Amino acid sequence: MIANKNVILEKAKNWFRETIVINHAGNSQKLVDPREFNINPFLTVYLANFLTGSSSPQSIAKALIYPRVLGNSITTSFGSNIQKFASEVLEGFASTTSGIDIEFIDQTDGVKKYCQLKAGPNTINKDDVETIAGHFKGVINLAKVNNLRIGFNDMVVGLIYGEAYQLSAHYKRISSQYHYPVFAAHDFWHRLTGDDGFYGELVAAIGEVAVEADYSQELNKIIDELARHEEIIKLSKIA
Repeated sequence: MIANKNVILEKAKNWFRETIVINHAGNSQKLVDPREFNINPFLTVYLANFLTGSSSPQSIAKALIYPRVLGNSITTSFGSNIQKFASEVLEGFASTTSGIDIEFIDQTDGVKKYCQLKAGPNTINKDDVETIAGHFKGVINLAKVNNLRIGFNDMVVGLIYGEAYQLSAHYKRISSQYHYPVFAAHDFWHRLTGDDGFYGELVAAIGEVAVEADYSQELNKIIDELARHEEIIKLSKIA
């Protein structure tokens, strides 16, 4: 089945808007409470001065909040919602095979692929490698029992974003040690849709949602509220 590219693009936009953006806003709202942070008084005061040239409560609040809302929070949210991406955006390719997210006919070679979806080029760890390899081996062994021909090259890992040169050592190990292909985003989306430029279109589509996401006023209110907490005020006075 050839993917309906426009349908995927619209579903991806809805997924990003309704899952990533909403979760990000909700997680950001929690940051009005100092207990949401593991505060290192030495580094926090230093970072506040590094960021703004001041150790005022407002500066300290910014030094605490900015890394969370611009880094950890959104990155974690994106990675943890890949299964939802598979079920909502790529629902037409959903797999009923254990350990497999989607199945599709590779538009570059015409061969059916059994795919685990991952977020990006640095989103798995050492233990994930063994888990992926174990799932793939299980599928191949089951296929043999059922007289189906499924080989190593038919079991693949597909990345939603990221370039081949960015692949971590863990992804490279899947290919080099276990001999399962890992398709970086451009290659993965090309194989799924048959369109060599689809990855760029997908990035642009998500970019359309991004311009809607002006959360600056709300974020300033969160910073102000955090800065008013006694713990933050006391911290500002040690410098």
